[in-house]
Amino acid sequence: MLRIALPNKGRLADQSRDLFAEAGLNVLANGERALVASLGDVFEALFVRAQDIPEFVADGAADAGVTGLDLIAESSRELVELTDLGFGQCRLAVAVREDASVCSVAEIPGGARVATVFPAVTSRFFAERLRADLEIVPMSGAAEVAPHLGIAEVIVDLVSTGSTLRVNGLREVETILTSTARLVTSPAVMAPNGNGEAGEKARALDDLVAALTSVLRARGQRYVMANVPRSKLEAIKTVLPGLNGPTVVDILNGGDQVAVHAVVPASAIYRKIAELKALGAQGILVTRIERLMP
Repeated sequence: MLRIALPNKGRLADQSRDLFAEAGLNVLANGERALVASLGDVFEALFVRAQDIPEFVADGAADAGVTGLDLIAESSRELVELTDLGFGQCRLAVAVREDASVCSVAEIPGGARVATVFPAVTSRFFAERLRADLEIVPMSGAAEVAPHLGIAEVIVDLVSTGSTLRVNGLREVETILTSTARLVTSPAVMAPNGNGEAGEKARALDDLVAALTSVLRARGQRYVMANVPRSKLEAIKTVLPGLNGPTVVDILNGGDQVAVHAVVPASAIYRKIAELKALGAQGILVTRIERLMP
């Protein structure tokens, strides 16, 4: 049974659980504070801090894990990214006081102090920008208060909407990286066996990736079915292009009517229904999609 490390709290934890549940891998724990739980009948979930997951996976305590790209980068551990899960989006940004004259990294005065919870990523970033003259001040949290306490003149912190920066009188200067949740494993797990083939764990993780991405691919999509005049099929193809064109099915005793099925972005449903009705479509049905395989 493979062990998957999942965040134990916060938005990443909630969104990870929701995604796995939609993929048919419900978390079955003995209690809310359980550290381990069954994840379907194939995997075991291990609940730990999101920032510890890269270490757990790299050291083999877990076979795979879900955590943010920002935390993966900060860990500096060698990991294999299996897929970008898309949720938990934020950015790691350089920020200064609102009243500062700094508008770029190049304009930060030499000797300035940079407070951050991400010292490794921050050090690499400024080294690449040839700003070794800046002092990195590691913090355990709340970096946004550092400029007001005289601890630092610059911060590097996670930004989602930017509201926290504005509330604290700060403004963004530059983005270091954009982060989303990733499913990762170790090179050892993905290494081929003696026959040069993927090992059992690697194959199981491939199946997991397929299940999770099928759910992600289905989000924001709808399945549309309608009966339309056969004479309107050419026009229907432009209204419902689908993934590879609409599926057309003959209707028993349907006369000149045929059934068309297609996958359509949810954001376009209102317009598509209006266009179908204008072409004489009847019995229009729109349903959600649980999974969508390529």
